[in-house]
Amino acid sequence: MKLDDDIHNYYEHLVTDRIETMGLQKTKDADYIADLCCLTLNQVPPRYIRYEVDMAFYVSQSERHQMEMNVAEAMDKALKYLDAAVAKEKE
Repeated sequence: MKLDDDIHNYYEHLVTDRIETMGLQKTKDADYIADLCCLTLNQVPPRYIRYEVDMAFYVSQSERHQMEMNVAEAMDKALKYLDAAVAKEKE
């Protein structure tokens, strides 16, 4: 059985928004961004949806803000980890 192609983790959207807001896609390569996404998403609980509009109806403004803060904190940790790994490779 295959899941519907529309099913996805809403946090993926928040992670990519944060990457774009920070401009990381302009300064980091695709492998770094992929690792950053995985490390960030592994720190937050999944929130599966079919349609973006579902979030507008079922998530309060304060809950959405908390989700964004969760992503920011998780990404900060992931960035520190990846940057330390990159620095160690250069040694």
